[in-house]
Amino acid sequence: MIGKGQSIASTKAAIDYGWNQEKEAEVVLKQHLAGDTPEQITDEFKIIQSQNDHCTKNTLSFIVSPTIKDGKELSHQDLEKIAQGFIKEMNLQNHQAIGFVHKDKEHTHIHIYANRISLNGETYKDSFIGKRSQIAADNVAKQLGLTRVKEIQQQKLQELKWQRLAIRHINNKVLEKRPKSLDEYIKNMKARNVKVIPSMNKSNQLQGFRFEFQGANLKGSEVHRQMTGGRLIGEISQNTSYSRLKEIPQSLKLLDKTVQISSNMAAKIAKDLVKQVIKRALDTGIGI
Repeated sequence: MIGKGQSIASTKAAIDYGWNQEKEAEVVLKQHLAGDTPEQITDEFKIIQSQNDHCTKNTLSFIVSPTIKDGKELSHQDLEKIAQGFIKEMNLQNHQAIGFVHKDKEHTHIHIYANRISLNGETYKDSFIGKRSQIAADNVAKQLGLTRVKEIQQQKLQELKWQRLAIRHINNKVLEKRPKSLDEYIKNMKARNVKVIPSMNKSNQLQGFRFEFQGANLKGSEVHRQMTGGRLIGEISQNTSYSRLKEIPQSLKLLDKTVQISSNMAAKIAKDLVKQVIKRALDTGIGI
């Protein structure tokens, strides 16, 4: 089961969408609410939200999606348990909330909208809400015996085992030639039918790479733990002037453009280079 979450400002539009009868909507959660229409529910949200005029994105929007197989077998009562469990895991018991299940597509899923302002007038902290939603959905799946994200990921990786092995083998062959830049590495991978796709975060900073080969599209860490963005850049950096830790770049050339490196990736590069320095010292007997 997968969970997604974000803060939004369009409360009325969101609840209208959730209540959409064209999507065979059914209410599976109703908490601290009395209204029976989108307009009434929105007005009740607004009464509580008026306690905090500074919070503009004052509604929390979640999507909780069981697997297609699980979704086909879940009863209305089961879906209610999922919605209730998710609200509890997100610690939103003291907030107005309403949830709708949509069955208009093969993939049954639940839309949950919660007032970000609690009944006590406190603003719910939405930092890392996407990640927290994933964890909450996974915890509910575990509690209810449903398929978990980790199980889905493991199944996917097992099904793509030969592609993963092939990508790693090609990667190792390319790195043996000691490419001097990312562009050279990407070019040489492409010559062997592996497309390397840079992954950028919301700040347009490089945070990793995806690898496309024979119908598979995988993150570096899904191919192998040695193929994360930080480790690849760290290894390629050893072939250039960035071999010393103090010279780890904050930006680099990528596909004829200068891109910034995310702070998280820079930290991983530094950590990996430290390990390599220690390994070389041990191998050569320096400091022993």
